[in-house]
Amino acid sequence: MTVTPSSPYSEQPGRIMSREMAEQPDVLRRILDVGAPQIRRTAEEVAAKRPRFVLLTARGTSDHAALYAKYLLEVRLGLPCGLTSMSTTTAYSAKPDLRDVLVITVSQSGGSPDLVASTQAAREAGAVTLAVTNNPDSPLAAVSEHHIDILAGPEKALPATKTYTASLLALYLFVEGLRGSDGAQAGALPGLAADLLARQEEIRALAARYRFAERMVITSRGYGYPTAKEAALKLMETSYIPALAYSGADLLHGPLAMVDNISPVIAVVTDGRGGEALQPVLDRLRGRGADLVVIGPKAQVEQASAGFVLPTEDVAEELQPILEIIPLQLLAYEVTIARGQDPDAPRALAKVTETR
Repeated sequence: MTVTPSSPYSEQPGRIMSREMAEQPDVLRRILDVGAPQIRRTAEEVAAKRPRFVLLTARGTSDHAALYAKYLLEVRLGLPCGLTSMSTTTAYSAKPDLRDVLVITVSQSGGSPDLVASTQAAREAGAVTLAVTNNPDSPLAAVSEHHIDILAGPEKALPATKTYTASLLALYLFVEGLRGSDGAQAGALPGLAADLLARQEEIRALAARYRFAERMVITSRGYGYPTAKEAALKLMETSYIPALAYSGADLLHGPLAMVDNISPVIAVVTDGRGGEALQPVLDRLRGRGADLVVIGPKAQVEQASAGFVLPTEDVAEELQPILEIIPLQLLAYEVTIARGQDPDAPRALAKVTETR
């Protein structure tokens, strides 16, 4: 989707978010063409220090990118990973021993004080620190030993879109660099992303179906789980629809009881082991008569109430999250527009959230 002066998106609420979603193919291509060599060098420098454990630090959308990195590091490298609780150092002044630990902090702005403080504390505690940001001049980049610039360009809409997919690709290339790989299989992503964006009419029809939804449940497993969490956040912060994200396994441990034939359930079905693990959950949802929407392979969409077919053929499972989120970004946008709200400026939110 290209935004031009004559485009309907140029004169209506949401035009900034629309433009930034449309930039994603170019951003992905820029990372592959310009950013990849530096990411590979950074990965080589970190690999030389032989970290035995990884801690990931982030908030909001960046936290979902960090969760994606956790799957990559544990599955692709066998490195144990954890998501940090920043308040242990910022509020409780804990001083963990972080020697031989790699601490990766993901932040689009690199400006939140708690991220900066916890990263500084980790470095003082002996950790190898890496910042992944969209701002190489940020305080976070300054206190980190290593930095990766995701090269997304300025992002002005409050809902993060292009910085999310850029973070995923940068983290993928970094992990592949740790493995000694160049990540060449990511080369098809810009073109596939452009194809997805060109299918916005399909998403608009889906959004009309759920314009009056009072809540949504979003579920997935494996590499798709971060996508489910990010999609829920996008829906909540733009359309204000309460959207609950669950791992498919967790959904069966209680929350399944709230599923009925009224509230939509969106299932992100990754084509691979994660999708296979989700299959029993899909069967249970269909058995309960759920209004099931599938984002995933054609065979799964055909068994659902509605859905959106993803081009998963020849796309490695670990790369599919970079594509999965795009139709869900569009869905959040279209639902918000249909409800008469402006996705560019959600109420009560600021672009840089300064938690401490």
